[in-house]
Amino acid sequence: MQSIKIPTDRVGALIGKGGSVKQKLEERTGVKITIDSEEGDVQVDHTHSEDPSMALAVLNVVHAIGRGFSPTKAFLLLDDDYFLKIFDIRDYVGKRQESVVRMRARVIGSRGKTRTLVEELTGAFVSVYGNTVALIGNTLQIDIASRALDMLLSGSEHAAVYNFLEGRRGQLKVDGMGF
Repeated sequence: MQSIKIPTDRVGALIGKGGSVKQKLEERTGVKITIDSEEGDVQVDHTHSEDPSMALAVLNVVHAIGRGFSPTKAFLLLDDDYFLKIFDIRDYVGKRQESVVRMRARVIGSRGKTRTLVEELTGAFVSVYGNTVALIGNTLQIDIASRALDMLLSGSEHAAVYNFLEGRRGQLKVDGMGF
């Protein structure tokens, strides 16, 4: 039995309409999930699963939903080729909430332009939620998107980040990602 805590406002996304997301996750993995909707505590019990490693995959899915991803995108983590990476914005700007809010806006960009470009040019999915920026993608997508986000969070100009992403676009095409 393992547990994870997610924000209470994301519990509904984990449960889904009429329990559909929770049920689908349990059916696909054979892992039993118990959710305390008031506290945001999620228990993952893999004792009835044929594959004990599924508990880790389920924890990743739950964590991704807790970080703002839709269940559809989070379910990609059940595939061995997809990974979750989370950046804590406070590691870059400290604990002052104004600095975190400013950096969140910087990562999202005007009308979502920066986040959209990172997604389009890498193929990774990006979620900005609370004090975090999270990525879902394969190894190469995560590597390139992580470097771009690290540049942004470290204060690089948007133009420099866009140029970096454009330069890496060819690498993704060569490796068969087709983006």
